[in-house]
Amino acid sequence: MPAPRELDPTTSLAALYGAKLRKLRLRAGWTQRQLGDQVPIAHSRIAQYELGNETPTKDVSDALDRLVGAEGELSDLWEHVQRESIPDWARRYVELEGKASTILNYQAHTVPGLLQTEAYVRALLTVARPSVGHRLEQMVATRLARQRILARPEPPVLWTILDESVLHRPVGGVTVMREQLAYLLQLMNQYDRVKVQVLPFDRGAHPLLDGSATVLSFHRRPDVAYLEGSQSGELVQRTDLVAEYRLAFECVQAQALGLDESADLIRSVREGSYRDVRIPTRPERRRVAQVQLQQHAGRQLRRGR
Repeated sequence: MPAPRELDPTTSLAALYGAKLRKLRLRAGWTQRQLGDQVPIAHSRIAQYELGNETPTKDVSDALDRLVGAEGELSDLWEHVQRESIPDWARRYVELEGKASTILNYQAHTVPGLLQTEAYVRALLTVARPSVGHRLEQMVATRLARQRILARPEPPVLWTILDESVLHRPVGGVTVMREQLAYLLQLMNQYDRVKVQVLPFDRGAHPLLDGSATVLSFHRRPDVAYLEGSQSGELVQRTDLVAEYRLAFECVQAQALGLDESADLIRSVREGSYRDVRIPTRPERRRVAQVQLQQHAGRQLRRGR
């Protein structure tokens, strides 16, 4: 068996995490397979973590920390690894997002990160960042980790407006989109503080046509706005400009469908554009029901003779 590849822990925090995990695992007397069985995950995942090619989820990292006797060192390092995978221009926004009491968000092109499924995240990052390479899994884990704020004891109010194009753009294909739209509906039902509206095409021009924008509000500090593209972002803190973006959001909110109508449209697109071909559509189910009703009525008439 070839010797394990030497890892330079100075190349990245993920590499440092992997080197420390390997050192602690060997000190604890675990093989990769044994450690993987205890988590439990595939031992190949342990190998990828130790090579710095992937980063575990927080739950897995905490389990590894406990199993190898790291006494919190791996868990603490994991937090830094996650921050490293966030681009410099987005890092400050993510820090503020975690402290916000209200998040007002208009999305022109994609489902917002806080509401994305793992498959949607992976498909989106693969296309949006062609050079992502081995960093993909780490970036996926980082984005999903942000979603923990929705399950906090006092989560923020997340009010999202999706341009209708978001529903029709098949990121990752039919299966991924069917799962993503179902997840949106699930979150809308599960969390009272998650609100999703859809802005239909036919509502025409609106104040946020230039792209996606977010306004964060806090209990003890001024609001901020964040403008984001696929490769860049801008944090806006000037009070007058932030007020303009909040007003723009409110105007778009007034143009969008109501919450119930939005849920109906999401459901309709899911059952139409992304339906499972093995499951009949609503019109097909109605036609089958009508045929069965007619057949039943015919049998009743024949019995009456």
